[in-house]
Amino acid sequence: MSPSLTDISRYLQRLDYDRPPPPTLDALRELQRRHTAAFPFETLSTLMRLPVSMDLHDIEHKLLHEGRGGYCYELNRAFLALLLALGFDARGITGRVVMGEAEGTVTARTHLLSLVTLDGVRYTVDVGFGGMVPTAPLQLDREDAQTTPHEPYRITRQGEQYLLQAQVAGDWRALYVFDLQQQAEIDHVVGNWYVSTHPDSPFLDELRVARTGPGWRRTLGNGSVALHRTGHASERRRLADVDAVITELREGFGLRVPDHPALAPAIARWLQAHHDA
Repeated sequence: MSPSLTDISRYLQRLDYDRPPPPTLDALRELQRRHTAAFPFETLSTLMRLPVSMDLHDIEHKLLHEGRGGYCYELNRAFLALLLALGFDARGITGRVVMGEAEGTVTARTHLLSLVTLDGVRYTVDVGFGGMVPTAPLQLDREDAQTTPHEPYRITRQGEQYLLQAQVAGDWRALYVFDLQQQAEIDHVVGNWYVSTHPDSPFLDELRVARTGPGWRRTLGNGSVALHRTGHASERRRLADVDAVITELREGFGLRVPDHPALAPAIARWLQAHHDA
């Protein structure tokens, strides 16, 4: 049996609910929108080369008690547990991130998302894909553009696989491919281990943070912070030093920055690497 959440009330309070919503499509849309705004995507742990636990109770404590966010194996794992607790027909599926890769590149299966079925209609639900996270459920079995509170998205089928794309500045950009293969707990453990420890992981020694709001996305990466507003040019600002990064994490993203001796040196190395690039 899959583990369950221990503090659903606190989780819902963070999403501004005073009572559990019903397992409907409207509720699912609102849950996803609120979740991407409330819980930032962040890679502070992998920046510091600290272990990233897949234990649901550890994730729950990190999100609800430590004031942190996380990446897909944390955010989507917790959100899936919440959906199940609310009575949704949902399960985890995995994908291969192809954003920024040459066409045809086969990457590792390292992205976790959810498949939700409502009244016989299947939807993908994702709250853990960083700066391009979809902010609404996407109907699986259609290939036209689907609106969200932010960019349009579309899902195209490629044999037994599906490709998720987002429309950015008029162009369709590939984000990840996925299939509906049943996943066991060990599959998630292995994927998370790769993301958090493998030398080729794009998160190792990297700081990436993202959060959404009404008509905007805020992202941090490559030594700078950016604000992307619908219909406007992006605003980007270079982060000068460790203090500037920590201030941005707290004030720009609402994170409770951990008091860990490895954090400041890790941020300094990250800034140096990107400012020298």
